[in-house]
This record gives sequence, structure tokens and C-alpha cells, in this order.
Amino acid sequence: MGTRGPAPKRSSQRRRRNQPATGAVKKVASKSSTSKSKSGRPPTNGQWHPVAKRWYGSLADSRQSVFYEPSDWALAYLLAESISRELQPQPVFDADGNQVTEVKRPPKGASLAAWLKGMTALLVTEGDRRRLQIELELPDAEGDEEAGSVSSLDAWRDRTSGSG
Repeated sequence: MGTRGPAPKRSSQRRRRNQPATGAVKKVASKSSTSKSKSGRPPTNGQWHPVAKRWYGSLADSRQSVFYEPSDWALAYLLAESISRELQPQPVFDADGNQVTEVKRPPKGASLAAWLKGMTALLVTEGDRRRLQIELELPDAEGDEEAGSVSSLDAWRDRTSGSG
């Protein structure tokens, strides 16, 4: 398994004539199974920046959090704390060292890179999950996805060819 290049396709979109060399794809079908993972989740800090609160809260609602251990929640907490501190207004000092004002500054590129690396470790994006052969599916989406794409392609073909 490589970490470079484009993310692999979902298993329902792949056409194989041979068996994959690796194990089976792990799938989580329901969001209700994430309640187990919330037990090790530290509560949200009320003083965090709204963006950090929203991101941290979204992890608990995401289905990949069923795989999280307490150490993963600790990493998520640390990332949210870092995001919050970076997005809060920063003090500006004069030449004498006295604080003049606080200004909002954009996050540093190094901070963004560190956050994205931490988010990759937490399998936040679908591409990260696909690289580890973890697919999250909606309970009724498995059979409808392929059939829907074929019928929409047929309808498009009929519209563009002028027949129909």
C-alpha cells in the first residue's frame, strides 16, 4: 500500500478479474455504531475558536470515529487546541514591548501542514480512508449508487443524441 498518488476508487467502482492481494475492505454502515467511540472523547473546550469547535464536533459525528481509541481522541483534542490558538487574535507589541492591540492573522503554512498531517492520521478525508481500504457507506447507498449512475448516463446520452 502506498501513500502517494491518487486515492484508489471505492470497491463498488472497481472492476477486478483477480482477487486483491490485501485483506477485505472494512466497511461501517451505520452512524449509530460511533456511540462506543465517544466514551474516550474529551469534552470540547468552551473557549476554543468556533472553527476548532466545529471540526472537533464533526469528528464525533463522523463514522470513522468508530475506529478511534482514546489516544486518537487525544490527538484530535491537541489539533483542535492548536487550530483554536492559531485562529484567535494575536497580540501586537510596540518597540518597548507593550501590547498595543490584537489582530487576526491568517494561519501559517507550517501550521496548516501540521494540521493536515494530523488529520490524515485520524483518517479525516475519504482519500485517507481509501488508502487504508476503509470505506464508509450509507445503509441504503450500496446498490443504488451503481444503478443511479448508469441510468443518468443513459438519460444524458438520449438527450445529447437527439433521439428519445
